[in-house]
Amino acid sequence: MSHFTRVRTALRDAQLLAEALAGVGYPGAEVHDAPQVLFGYQGDARPETAEVIVRRAQIGDASNDIGFRRADDGTFEAIISDFDRHRHGEPWLRQLTQQYGRSATLQYAERNGFEVTGEERQTDGSIRLLLRRSS
Repeated sequence: MSHFTRVRTALRDAQLLAEALAGVGYPGAEVHDAPQVLFGYQGDARPETAEVIVRRAQIGDASNDIGFRRADDGTFEAIISDFDRHRHGEPWLRQLTQQYGRSATLQYAERNGFEVTGEERQTDGSIRLLLRRSS
């Protein structure tokens, strides 16, 4: 039975988090108003719960669910098993955070009358979005 580790994030919006998860390869992330049970690699219910969940079926048969539980300060903490941290550790969380920022920027642009005129991936891995105010 794998132990689950909790990792603090600065992510706050469940829908943007689901979009970011889609951007890193998990388009079917579940978003719930109330925390739901996470399952281990054997399909066993775990005591951990989360509001945003990537089910193990999307990750791989030997994997556990990955969850994001809302903390008291409104941010989400990632709940990742020790087994899955080799693939979903700090580099993956940085990539997820980058995708979250991209989704947040696109949402802001749409709500404030901007259109995206270009998107470039920089050599350092960062994303540069080019925006123009719509006429």
